[in-house]
Amino acid sequence: MNEALQNARERLLAELLPDGRWLGELSSSALATAVASFTLQLAGRTEIAERGFQWLKNHRNADGGWGDSPESPSNFTTTLLCRCALDEDVGSPQEVADSVLEFYGDDRTFSVPILTLCILSGKLGDDWSVLPQLPFELAVFPHRFYKLLRLPVVSYALPALIAIGLVRHVNRPTPFAFFRNRLVARVLGILRKIQPESGGFLEAAPLTGFVGMSLAGAEYGDLPVAQDCFRFLENTVREDGSWPIDINLSTWVTSLSVRALGDDLSEEQQANIRNHLLRTQWLEEHPFTHAAPGGWGWTPEQGGVPDADDTAAALIALHQLGQTGKSAPHVEQTFQSAQRGIRWLLDLQNRDGGMPTFCKGWGKLPFDRSCPDLTAHAIRAFVEWRDDVGSWLWKKMDRSIRHGLHYLEREQRSDGAWLPLWFGNQNNPNHENPVYGTVRVLEALREVDESEFPAVGKMKQRGFQWLEDTQLSGLSIEESALRVGLTGKGAEHLLEMTSSGMDFPASPIGLYFASLWYSERLYPLIFTVEALKRHTVRSEEHE
Repeated sequence: MNEALQNARERLLAELLPDGRWLGELSSSALATAVASFTLQLAGRTEIAERGFQWLKNHRNADGGWGDSPESPSNFTTTLLCRCALDEDVGSPQEVADSVLEFYGDDRTFSVPILTLCILSGKLGDDWSVLPQLPFELAVFPHRFYKLLRLPVVSYALPALIAIGLVRHVNRPTPFAFFRNRLVARVLGILRKIQPESGGFLEAAPLTGFVGMSLAGAEYGDLPVAQDCFRFLENTVREDGSWPIDINLSTWVTSLSVRALGDDLSEEQQANIRNHLLRTQWLEEHPFTHAAPGGWGWTPEQGGVPDADDTAAALIALHQLGQTGKSAPHVEQTFQSAQRGIRWLLDLQNRDGGMPTFCKGWGKLPFDRSCPDLTAHAIRAFVEWRDDVGSWLWKKMDRSIRHGLHYLEREQRSDGAWLPLWFGNQNNPNHENPVYGTVRVLEALREVDESEFPAVGKMKQRGFQWLEDTQLSGLSIEESALRVGLTGKGAEHLLEMTSSGMDFPASPIGLYFASLWYSERLYPLIFTVEALKRHTVRSEEHE
């Protein structure tokens, strides 16, 4: 056990960059590669586009389709986009359009971009009426009106709202054409204003590709905003010709790595990581999501968006980096940063007591829907900092924790488990990942004083019982490690899966927007280090 822990620990430490962060690597994505390659082909960047098309041909599944990641089974959406990009038959145009719209329902943030690529590729004919007209003119309104209007496309999809709305308008004007024509220049200016320096919206190839192809299809491909979309795609293509769905989850895996390694980090490493996290906190309103200052996103790149999970993770990491109780110059800076992050999380909490990902809202879309593991993560961050903040702030945190615990009590399933929002399991009939969700909630409940929150004891008992009853077979390394770290059960199985801490194949357990599967290269390594370390400490305490 000790040898396996040492092997995994050394490997994780070797991944730490000199500037105080881990980078990680998301799996290549057939969907992202199809969108990016097709966009660059429209832009006349044929050499890179052809490399992407070749990657798609080389990674077709045995059934002739494609999944989100190379390890994923084929699915309708990804296969449709890949076939369109490769100029292959997709069937009846009307049936395709109806199927896409039905599959995504009221959420137009993905169905309309998919149909846009299908039309631009010529696979749906030239009838643009199958594509719903997105109200791009609403981009000129202040963002607070989006919530009042309960738009199915919210501010987080503003780039797609503008670009795809424009390409539909240009190719099939509506009765409001005169009014919309007068706003074209203005919305293009807004799109340019919210574009990150990298050119990549959300630092993501799919969204940036959809925006770029739409601008090209609307004859705006020569504008700087479109050219920078193409530049982003050119700069982010991998050597094998593929693209991931997002550039990296550097802030996220850095925070998780700190949690896993703890005092195995040297003082110099801790200082570098702490400084990196302090630098990557958002200190101003986000350009197009309008998130308030104080949160952290998944990546230090400008196109990242502040969110609850990364903010909670960063807060926990900062606290564990040894910034409190010392007279070092960085203590005050860290404390001020933590206060901003705590207030940001407090303001995010939904009325139901749960914590959403990006914004307080209606609970209709993944953007604003409360989620058990995010709620638990915020609670854990609050508990971590409770002894270091003033009484006035702790009172707010205490109220938030109580509200969150009531939410978790309601969300616990009858079998004792909790479900996460952004993680899944491809082998689960419903693609759910109750192991991840349950472990993350129990990690937080374990830190809560049961004498102050009586319901916690019963929730923990039911949750731990569900984990005890969970079969080890079929679990990924990531899930097995989470289970071992919390319960201590299954350590030998984890050693076998990782070849005693030497081999860490990643599984597609992550779910990006619109449920796109991805694997993250460092997840199994990080989770295993934390699990084996906890198991070792637990064993030593029992000796």
